[in-house]
Amino acid sequence: MPGYSCSMKFSHSVFSWLSNNALQYGFFVVLALSIASSSLAGHLRERKLRRRNFLTHPTEVNRCSEILDGVTGLIGNTPLVRISSLSEALGIEILGKAEFLNPGGSVKDRVALRMIQDAERQGLLHPRTGFRIFEGTVGSTGISIATIARARGYDTTIIMPDDVAEEKVKALLCLGAEVRRVRPASIVDQKQYVNMARQAALQFGVEDVAEGIEGMQLSHEIPTGSPSSVTTETLRAQTGERIVDDQDDDPASKPRGFFADQFENKSNFYAHYEGTGPEIWRQTSGKLHAFVSGAGTGGTIGGVGHYIKSMNKDIKVVLADPEGSGLFNKVKYNVMYDRREAEGTKRRHQVDTVVEGIGINRMTNNVSLALPIVDDAFRITDAEAVAMSRYLIKHDGLFLGSSSACNLVACVKLARLLGWKEGQTIVTVLCDSGTRHYSKFWNDDYLRRANIPIDETLIETLLNTP
Repeated sequence: MPGYSCSMKFSHSVFSWLSNNALQYGFFVVLALSIASSSLAGHLRERKLRRRNFLTHPTEVNRCSEILDGVTGLIGNTPLVRISSLSEALGIEILGKAEFLNPGGSVKDRVALRMIQDAERQGLLHPRTGFRIFEGTVGSTGISIATIARARGYDTTIIMPDDVAEEKVKALLCLGAEVRRVRPASIVDQKQYVNMARQAALQFGVEDVAEGIEGMQLSHEIPTGSPSSVTTETLRAQTGERIVDDQDDDPASKPRGFFADQFENKSNFYAHYEGTGPEIWRQTSGKLHAFVSGAGTGGTIGGVGHYIKSMNKDIKVVLADPEGSGLFNKVKYNVMYDRREAEGTKRRHQVDTVVEGIGINRMTNNVSLALPIVDDAFRITDAEAVAMSRYLIKHDGLFLGSSSACNLVACVKLARLLGWKEGQTIVTVLCDSGTRHYSKFWNDDYLRRANIPIDETLIETLLNTP
């Protein structure tokens, strides 16, 4: 039957078509399901990995917390900020650790907190019992100590050179610190500010019993296990060779004087080795090529440098050193000397520069820890630092202090020296803001009187020099 035959042929054709196309469509369906399944599995793995990485960084969790533990909870975990103008001009990434966002306004908050916490752990300090912390500083560390001391119930005495910016003195006074200002002097001079801070700690409490005991040996220094720290207790009555308070047998209740000594105290180093360094490593995912920093005590460059070198020994650690400091020559030629420090040539600051907070002419515990891992150094002039600060205001809206500007000049010089222009990453420290430098570094009249030019074209020239 013709109709039946045609029908059978049509059905067979349809069946064949369905069979062939079903195989093709089935293949595509299976493939699509496979891709979707792999994508979903990958997405879940990535979420799990991100969650695990997030949870392994408690600092990141703390950063997201709604409630922090007082002013000390605000210290650290500062962001990295891209310096857009310099990065785009050089073809690399220049990132600054925004330490000026710490509650005390500088990178020294980390150091002050660690020194105080370590002293408390050792039983050398006890909160709210009349203890007094003494420190010799050009300002920022003193402000950080005074901030944390106020929060934890300590009194502070800060001894500083009389040529530092007035803003720092005013901040200390507002924080309730006793401020003593002395003339700039060499560390070999007993009237140098660090030496005087140590002496002030040793004399703490002696005045109360000074009358009627002339000529007696007063032994009231408490062994700390470290030559960098001095702890003394108040004196009330004499018992044998030692004068102690016979009204209270609890040593924790006796007011003490504590000399923090940021220059020699290794808590300075560990604040950065265990804090700043790991933060930078995490924030860059380990993808950095150099770390640049100045050195005042050596703690920042030493602590961060040692940490990132332990993670990748090929990362360069580079010193930014201002005029008058001997560290540049120590790194380059192993001689701690600067010609501007020759006798009779000294003009202004303790390291003869308008840059405050970095630069030193002696070896300290923290400098000694830092030097073995420093690969190179750049001498930064006052004119270059001033020019960089004005350039950053104009192009990035960043209002930074003198040491931050000095660090960024060194970043540019390093990139130019090595010919970097293919996306390499340099990280530096933005130590404090310009608000602490109105009377000197950001005072055009002061700079003119000091014969320091204000010329931001110095930076444009540096950026455009092959």
